[in-house]
Order: sequence, then C-alpha cells, then structure tokens
Amino acid sequence: MHQYLDFEKPISDLEGKIHELKKLALEDESIDTSDEVGRLEGRVHEATLEIYSKLNAWQKTQVARHPQRPHFIDYSSALFEEFTPLAGDRKFSEDAAIQAGLARFRGQPVAVIGQEKGSDTKMRLKHNFGSARPEGYRKAIRVLEMADRFGLPVITLVDTAGAYPGVGAEERGQAEAIARSTEMCLGLKVPIISVIVGEGGSGGAIAIATGNRIYMLEHSIYSVISPEGAASILWRDSARAKEAATNMKITAEDLKAFGVIDGIIPEPLGGAHRDPQTAIAATGNVIAAALGEFSGISGEQVRNERRQKFLAMGRNL
Repeated sequence: MHQYLDFEKPISDLEGKIHELKKLALEDESIDTSDEVGRLEGRVHEATLEIYSKLNAWQKTQVARHPQRPHFIDYSSALFEEFTPLAGDRKFSEDAAIQAGLARFRGQPVAVIGQEKGSDTKMRLKHNFGSARPEGYRKAIRVLEMADRFGLPVITLVDTAGAYPGVGAEERGQAEAIARSTEMCLGLKVPIISVIVGEGGSGGAIAIATGNRIYMLEHSIYSVISPEGAASILWRDSARAKEAATNMKITAEDLKAFGVIDGIIPEPLGGAHRDPQTAIAATGNVIAAALGEFSGISGEQVRNERRQKFLAMGRNL
C-alpha cells in the first residue's frame, strides 16, 4: 500500500478512484472501466507533475523522509556485487546504523559505507533509525583505513537524521568519533564518492560524506541540523519547522548553487519511492561517471583536491 504525504491528497484521491474502478471491473466483467481509468491515470500524471515541479523545502524534507524511499540495503543489493559487510569497531561493539564493507561496483573493487534506517518497525529498531553511535563511526574509520591501505575507492550513501544524541553515545565520545571519521576522509589517497540519498543530517552525515564528489538525489536534504531542531533553538517552537527548512537552504538546488555539492541526481516523477529501481540505476550511473574522473590520478592529487574542495567552500558567499 502506497503511503501518501499530506500535500499529495489530489494524487491520493485520483488513485483511489482508479483503484475502485479496477476493483469494480474485476467483480463484474461486463463493466468496462478502461477508458475512465486511462483518463484518470492521465490526470494523476498531470497532478503529480504539477505538485512535484514546485515543492518547497519542507515538502522536500517530507519526501526525503518517506518511509518507502529506497534505503542503503536497496542500493547495496542493486549496485554492488559480492558485498561483504564488516561488523564491529574492535573497541566496543557493532552498530547496525552504519553498514560498511567491501564489494565490487561494476567489476571494480570498492569499499562501501552508508547509513541504514530500516523499512519496518523491527528493522528500524535494529538500525536505530539510521542514527549511529560512536562505534558506528569507528567502524567506518576502520573500513576507510582498509580502503586506503589497499587502494580501494570509497562509495558512501548518506541517509541519517543525525548521529544518535543519547547519553551513552556522548559518554563513549560521539563528537570525537565523528571528528575522527571526517579527518580520516580528508586524509585518504583514494577517491571518495558520496551520495545523499535521503536525509543528510549534521555531523552524522558529513562524517562519511567528506568526499571528492558529493551528489544529492533531487528530493533529498542536507543540513547542519534538522528543521525541527533549528526551529526549537531559534524560536523555541518546533512547529515552525517549515519556516526553518525554507531559511536553512537545505535542498539540492540550494546547495548546488552554494557549491556544497557537485551535482543533482534526478528522481522519477513523484519521488524515488515511486520507482526505486530507476532512482537506484541513475545513482549508479552517476557514481560510475565520478569514479571514472579519477582514473590515472595519483593518490596525492586525489587527497589534495578533496582538501581544497572543502577549504574553498564559502569563499564566494
């Protein structure tokens, strides 16, 4: 069953009528509803095109958080062969919020890191809704070190509301773990290709998104804090999240204009959750093209380019 967002009510109403007509035709074969269904499907396409062509920042936030949006597990199973997950940080424990390991991407050996939110209640609890604890980032550091040692390009898929802010996580050095992971990304001599596939929240995102190339799916978001968090701090009213989202400039279009990201990956009409296979395939093609840009480039050049990229951010604002 498709889950509709609040601004998708016109689409929901039309598709509800289509469902009723198809059900009626199944119950009584003498009734031909094909013409009416075709007409309504055309109206659905028009309504979806109109709505999604002018989404505001808050609506894009809702799309980025859609529970049926493809997650890391969907991307990894479709894009990578021989994916071998690695568990544990060899210091404290395993953190399922961050998935990391080795794989082949179109025949090329790579290291893969990403956040997994989970697609149902059981999986969301297992993966802590994609919010990693310190051991998750230390696991990422472990895989990054391995990638650098063996000359493996790194692909990261970002989808998190932010790092887990619990007391235990803070006691085990959450900020230090995020900083170390970011530092590790900056120091690698292999290319890092990062894609924001849903939410890119705060340091929890940048800890694995400090890449040579950073891309965002069309309806994803990338921000220093969630709109709700910003509204609570600025106005002591989380209900003003929509206003915060607009002012924070968190959409792919805004961040491309600021030079924070390198490109935007178009999503199928209605969002990636409407056609996950197409969205995942488009992401794979962008990753492949980005990796090709670093063919024959020395490790020192790769590292220096990444560092200069981040040092240059904000200079022209």
